[in-house]
Amino acid sequence: MENELKALLQAANTIILGKELQIKLAVCCLLAKGHLLIEDVPGVGKTTLSHTLAKLLGLNYQRIQFTSDILPADIIGSSVFNAKESQFSFQSGPIFNQMILADEINRSTPKAQSALLEAMEEQQVTVEGKTYPLPNPFFVIATQNPSHQIGTFPLPESQLDRFLMRIELGYPCRQAERELLEGGNRYSLIDNLSTQVLPAQLMSMQQTVSEVYVSAAVLNYLQDLISFTRESTDFYCGLSPRAGLALLTAAKAWAYMDGRKAVLPDDIQLVLPAVAGHRLRSGSTDSNAIVAPLLEHVAVY
Repeated sequence: MENELKALLQAANTIILGKELQIKLAVCCLLAKGHLLIEDVPGVGKTTLSHTLAKLLGLNYQRIQFTSDILPADIIGSSVFNAKESQFSFQSGPIFNQMILADEINRSTPKAQSALLEAMEEQQVTVEGKTYPLPNPFFVIATQNPSHQIGTFPLPESQLDRFLMRIELGYPCRQAERELLEGGNRYSLIDNLSTQVLPAQLMSMQQTVSEVYVSAAVLNYLQDLISFTRESTDFYCGLSPRAGLALLTAAKAWAYMDGRKAVLPDDIQLVLPAVAGHRLRSGSTDSNAIVAPLLEHVAVY
């Protein structure tokens, strides 16, 4: 699977220019069976990245535009009365696809945001007491505008915790932007992409990721990081057990992408900003600055 994964990363980098680290983190998140939150200003390629990944992975893709008036039924679906059969039947909503783009998720109300909670945690939805399974694999990639922009509703901690990673694309470097200006709209190039990793191959990779070895010393280091967040006065609230599992799984996926069968402390440190940055509240909003005290004060075994 190593060649297919390299081909996927290379193809994605031809669409999203100059963002190799962010693309690798996004793929790492999917290999870890996690959901991804992309937070940034409009126009830097958030939607393009999600569509590119769906195309390269051969996944059924659906974009849901979150607005202030969107309802849970617009996302999940609803029961509709069938006059011929004189009974109600469930009409599935756009959530029943393998990859969902929740575009501008923080422009919708908390009621609409909460419609994703069960889907993201349990890969199912419940309507009128009946449970419906979602496709496998299933991913949510959500985009979010900065909270200072007009018309946004901040995601609650319970919703943020469902996202394994949060990344920021940022503005491109001068060279990448020049290539972008000379090459035109990158979104139009997505149709020319071919699938590099089939869904069955992706699930096989995810299984291999779960089998990556983690030594006792690395687990001790991970637990020390978690304990520091709970004991330090730098944070309002420490990392939850779910966050600890997310950090471990992401580190395994990063090790797998580097062709290793065991996790190193470096893997944990590399994914830490993306996994912990949106879960920890401090005086900063920058993920690297938020986790800096952990990397500075927690010793590696």
